[in-house]
Amino acid sequence: MTATDPELTALAQGWCALSLLHGKIEAHIERALQSKHRLSVREYSLLDVLSRQHDGDGGHLQMKQVADAVVLSQSATTRLVTRLEDRGLLERYLCPTDRRGIYTNVTEAGLALLEEARPTNDAALREALDEAAKNPELEPLVRAVESLKTPAVQDRPSTAVAS
Repeated sequence: MTATDPELTALAQGWCALSLLHGKIEAHIERALQSKHRLSVREYSLLDVLSRQHDGDGGHLQMKQVADAVVLSQSATTRLVTRLEDRGLLERYLCPTDRRGIYTNVTEAGLALLEEARPTNDAALREALDEAAKNPELEPLVRAVESLKTPAVQDRPSTAVAS
């Protein structure tokens, strides 16, 4: 294939459209979360990921798993955890079975803020998708996102993460 190959050009255009859709959605949600809750998209995502942990087998995520879930490096995730801890939204404690491990819990204040922010996030996502669907280049991607099926969110018992 050459650089001017139509197949490569189509792939590049598809990737650009996907990147554009992501950027539009993230920017819209960011503005909504910042203005109403003083939360960034990454902070919201981190609180959401951590709130889904449980005390059962495999219920505690390692920091790499959390970093992958919020699409950040491990060091950036650790800095984000520290910022939210400084705001009283997260707390860290030693793993009871391995003193080298550190877990991170979402505090009651963090859970309350997350629940308060969830409708804002969801509404902003819907608004961004509806707006993007008006663009013929993005409309098929919006429909693809809307058709994705994900596992149901489990109840949110005790939350902790290994860092």
